[in-house]
Amino acid sequence: MATGIAVDVVMPQMGVSVSEGTIIRWLKAEGDPVRADEALLEISTDKVDTEVPCPADGVLGEFLVHEGETVPVGTVLATILPPGAQAPSPEPAVPELEPVAAVVPAPLPAEAPVAPAPVAEEPAEDGRTEGRAFVSPVVARIAGEHGVDVSRVPGTGRGGRVTKTDILAFLDARSGRGEEELPPQAAPLPPPAAAPAAPAVAGEVLEPLTVMRRAIAEHMIRSVQTSAHVTAVFEIDMSRVVSIREKLKREFDERHGVRLTYLSFIARALCDALAKWPWLNAEIRGDRVVTKSFVNLGIAVALEDGKGLIVPVIRNAEEKNLLGIARSIADLAERARSKKLLPDDVQGGTFTITNPGGFGAIAGTPIINQPQVAILDVEAIVKRPVVITDEHGGDAIAIRPIMNLCLSFDHRLVDGAYAAPFMRDLKINLETWDESSY
Repeated sequence: MATGIAVDVVMPQMGVSVSEGTIIRWLKAEGDPVRADEALLEISTDKVDTEVPCPADGVLGEFLVHEGETVPVGTVLATILPPGAQAPSPEPAVPELEPVAAVVPAPLPAEAPVAPAPVAEEPAEDGRTEGRAFVSPVVARIAGEHGVDVSRVPGTGRGGRVTKTDILAFLDARSGRGEEELPPQAAPLPPPAAAPAAPAVAGEVLEPLTVMRRAIAEHMIRSVQTSAHVTAVFEIDMSRVVSIREKLKREFDERHGVRLTYLSFIARALCDALAKWPWLNAEIRGDRVVTKSFVNLGIAVALEDGKGLIVPVIRNAEEKNLLGIARSIADLAERARSKKLLPDDVQGGTFTITNPGGFGAIAGTPIINQPQVAILDVEAIVKRPVVITDEHGGDAIAIRPIMNLCLSFDHRLVDGAYAAPFMRDLKINLETWDESSY
């Protein structure tokens, strides 16, 4: 018989502001041998998607939380049994769950208790309090927004608990039945942000929004409703930066093991400009302006073939030289795409850079990342004919690598007369780059 102690796998605390997580998928099956620190499952929060490592060597026991379920931080997801142990068969649990699933969806009279007796007798560690099935904050929020009585929603979670997938499916089904299906006690709903989802027809595929996509949608709508967005566009002659990068990129690659990108130059030049124009590295807090003596620089990273976006933060970017910024950008991008970021890596930003120019874009009007007051959109470098003036005042047409930088700023705090000089200084920093400064 194997000896040792079973170890619980719990929903981790993924940052001070994160209270729950959703199981995206288990990477191992029940009964599989597992090793400490190997990836065990993927979870999603409103901040990041990430992998959860296995806490110990052993055998993966029964799943207590299944894919698609959202549970609070600290919830036991599964147990790692001692090496050599055999995972218990999940079949015995099925007869216990079937009557619960059959009872919970049934509409109840107004005077009846919300949860049926078998559910109310569940122990507290199964998420029951005062006879009611546990409802996660996400489920409660969705139910409140749509006026749904959660007791009417069929629950597929453990013990008949209503998961986020359950309530979204309920809402989709209700939209097809019509408004008469609304519970009578529901308050009148505000106009929906979008038309209700109609059933799929031939050639269409319906898929739920991911946790990350929903968080992005809510954040962007809130930003548009909060900030008075204005965008200013400046043309930058990148000739000097292009020349210096050509000289340095081999050294950075072979000596330092890092790829030198144009984004590194822009980030370094940006930090210098922000030091002179602090209101662009600030936030509005109530009726006060909060300026920062540090630059926590967010770098937008596209994920999942463009279907996801995350903004990890380079902390104290103003203290880093060109090499330090290049290393930080490479590290954050790699960890973002491999799902190794923690929520603390995407919090506390004071200014954000987004880089659609990597895909060939030449102009954009980015949405501000709240509670910041500005975001810089970096566009593609394109060779263009431009008029240049020589030292004698003569004009000529020449081919130059030109980049558009687009600054969206919050007009509640920043006027054009403040944003334009900031962009002018950023332009000067890039067009007169000091080769020795890296």
